[in-house]
Amino acid sequence: MEYSQAEILQTVRMTEMEHLDVRTVTLGLSLRDCAGDSIERTAERVRAKIERTAERLVSTVDDISGELGISVANKRVSITPASHVAGGAQSVADCLTLARAIDEAATRVGVDFLGGYSALVQKGWTNVEDLFLASIPEALATTKRLCSSVNVATTRAGINMDAVARVGRLIKEAAELTRDQGGLACAKFVCFANAVEDNPFMAGAFHGTGEGEAVINVGVSGPGVVNHAVRHAPRDMPLHELAELIKKLSFKLARAGELVGREAARRLGLRFGIIDLSLAPTPLRGDSVAEIIEAFGFERAGAPGTTAALALLTDAVKKGGAMASSAVGGMSGAFIPVSEDAAMIDAARVGALSLEKLEAWTSVCSVGLDMIAVPGATSAETIAAIIADEMAIGVMNTKTTAVRIIPAPGKVVGDMVEFGGLLGTAPVMAVNSFNCADFIRRGGYIPAPIQSLRN
Repeated sequence: MEYSQAEILQTVRMTEMEHLDVRTVTLGLSLRDCAGDSIERTAERVRAKIERTAERLVSTVDDISGELGISVANKRVSITPASHVAGGAQSVADCLTLARAIDEAATRVGVDFLGGYSALVQKGWTNVEDLFLASIPEALATTKRLCSSVNVATTRAGINMDAVARVGRLIKEAAELTRDQGGLACAKFVCFANAVEDNPFMAGAFHGTGEGEAVINVGVSGPGVVNHAVRHAPRDMPLHELAELIKKLSFKLARAGELVGREAARRLGLRFGIIDLSLAPTPLRGDSVAEIIEAFGFERAGAPGTTAALALLTDAVKKGGAMASSAVGGMSGAFIPVSEDAAMIDAARVGALSLEKLEAWTSVCSVGLDMIAVPGATSAETIAAIIADEMAIGVMNTKTTAVRIIPAPGKVVGDMVEFGGLLGTAPVMAVNSFNCADFIRRGGYIPAPIQSLRN
């Protein structure tokens, strides 16, 4: 794919004036050849392969960023789900040995995060995965860069409610282990339905078993660019014309991301994978998905009509990205992480945006309930039920949905929890107080919907 000088200069202008960045360049790496006859041997092979393959990732991306004038916010690695290479584990301590080796490798190569301490248990778990799941809270609490995810549902398999209940307990444990950090470990964990194998965004990234040996995936984020354009459009511009405006901007954002990604892949001698064009906000004012929604004509994000506006935004972003590249993947659309979006925080604090409205939004956005803080006293069963609702939206609509929720220890509704950096600050949101524990305790599974029978 060729890029003209004018196209590059236009991208640079967007970078300087409108908060355009490439949110992440993520090296996806297979670890399937690392399994050894002991967990110690496996951990050493994993550490060595990550360090060998990713040793030039950060410096190479920084060089490209400087040359092109396009900011790259994060450099990351995603790996084969670690539960798939932990076959030699005999205890939770063995799994933790692997977790710490992975985190040590991430530290040595200098990436911001490493995703893939993950398990896919939508139909059940093996004996090793049982140990692996038990290790997740401590693994996240005792490492800095490691991120984890668990897939508990698919449209083809239905929802594993035993796994959902267990994840609710894991989240509570992880929060308690990082009590002095506001439950920070939970910010590095995602529960999925229909998880995708080429997602470059954290905390849910992993390198799927259908992927190649090593690829470069790019996550492009341009809410500031879209926000600027929508706010400067005529106030009476019809919605279909706004959609066209966003689609054209999305095209340019995808081209910028592909420029960075393909050049990084060339210099590293790796294959280029995909562009994930997801509008992902940051705590900076203006770099906000909620502000884009408000610019359509709403007093606050969360007002009636904002689900329709988010649907328009997500669809336009996907259409523009699909036109710009033959390698669009990941989740591509719009993220709604509460703690990472200044306007979303404001809307939650004044009562315009509730947990229930966020759940409605997830039916049309890229993923799901993201970076939401709830009172520390919220029970594991209530957390599991919130997850179950979100998994049902994903399963019934054949889309990826996810939950990243933080029961902030000692915090109550109205408090703020500070996580720092791109993770931002989360307002503690109210949760429906009516009891759902008996439903979660039933266990079992929710069968796959009839639309799963497509063969």
